Amino acid sequence: MVGEIVAGLLLGPSLLGWVAPDVSAWVFRPELPIERPIGDALIPKIFTVIAQLGLIFLLFLVGLEFEGGHVRRHGRAAILISLAGISVPFALGAVLAPQIHPHLEPHPVAGPVSKLGLTLFLGVALSITAMPVLGRIMMELGVTRTRLGAITITAAAVDDAIGWIMLATVAAVVTSDFDPLATLKMIGLTAAFVLGMVVVARPLLVRYFARSMARNGGRLAPNALAVLFVALFLAAVATNLIGIFAVFGAFLLGAVLSDQEELRTAAAAKLHDVVTGFFVPVFFTYTGLRTDITNLTGGAVWLICAAVIAAAVAGKFVGCGLAARLSGFTWREGGIIGAMMNARGLMALIAINLGYELGVVPRSLYAVLVLMALVTTMLTTPLLLRLRRGTEIEGPIARSGFLGPPASTEPKAEEVHP
Repeated sequence: MVGEIVAGLLLGPSLLGWVAPDVSAWVFRPELPIERPIGDALIPKIFTVIAQLGLIFLLFLVGLEFEGGHVRRHGRAAILISLAGISVPFALGAVLAPQIHPHLEPHPVAGPVSKLGLTLFLGVALSITAMPVLGRIMMELGVTRTRLGAITITAAAVDDAIGWIMLATVAAVVTSDFDPLATLKMIGLTAAFVLGMVVVARPLLVRYFARSMARNGGRLAPNALAVLFVALFLAAVATNLIGIFAVFGAFLLGAVLSDQEELRTAAAAKLHDVVTGFFVPVFFTYTGLRTDITNLTGGAVWLICAAVIAAAVAGKFVGCGLAARLSGFTWREGGIIGAMMNARGLMALIAINLGYELGVVPRSLYAVLVLMALVTTMLTTPLLLRLRRGTEIEGPIARSGFLGPPASTEPKAEEVHP
């Protein structure tokens, strides 16, 4: 994941566009036999469309992986850790935003950045945990089935759900031009949409897919896959029309179907490779093309960058660590939970792109937040390895082979000398 983010940055103006601007223009803005205004915008628009489609599919898969069973089994501690891991970073972001607002340039399309919009968005951006990235890290280290792993992935699932609701609320506030009545209308429409998905769409879809897969030996037949795509894009269009972004509808559809194990497995088998092998790399390239680290010039901008990263890391460590300690974990175990919840990765990049579309994240802050997502994701594994000694995850990490071939526990055969 870190390599994919870095590759996206290297293809953008941060490196390729800076070192070889002609090559960058040839690759991403080639001369086309089309009238000038249309031709100039065609390649970026193709990237935008593919990236948006990829996000819809990806957030659907993320929703499908939402484990409600974890919440029921580890509910109290996980919810406390999740709420603390959201509220503390949100508060730090809300305090930091007014301090950095005077140093930000206008958004290239939306113009001057709203202080309230920036405050709300920065709080949400610092609060997010990337459950897919965290799950991948935990699997690599072999800690998924430990008590700490189960509690953390549950807290991350709750964090993801609350984070998307918060992001949808911020989108409603910003797109309504901070009109209280318009905001309440959008929130009401969102609540009605969620209710409709749970009460109407879910039973119909569950019944249809159960019958279809029973007739086809547990396979997702082409006509059933077509129905799934129609439902997915209808959900995405509905939330886009409400004004809270298409990806929220995709995530919600996946979440309401996440308890259907057979459907979840079949849908993931159909979509996973093409989403992660094609759409996600395009999204990283799309993000990299928007990110220009060379714009981060001057002491003030780098001070903002350091402050944002520090607030992001401290918020998760302090919030999750204290909540874990109150739930009966040791300080070291609380640090492990905080380190895992600190992984932001892909989810943060999605939120950052939505903030840019909303007009509350100008280019310099966009680059800062991309660096924040990269740094917090890179820190997760080293911190876990640093904190593992004397805890329940030490053994699983040693057996996982992540640090090298696991030591054999079988006795060596005695050598026979002639």
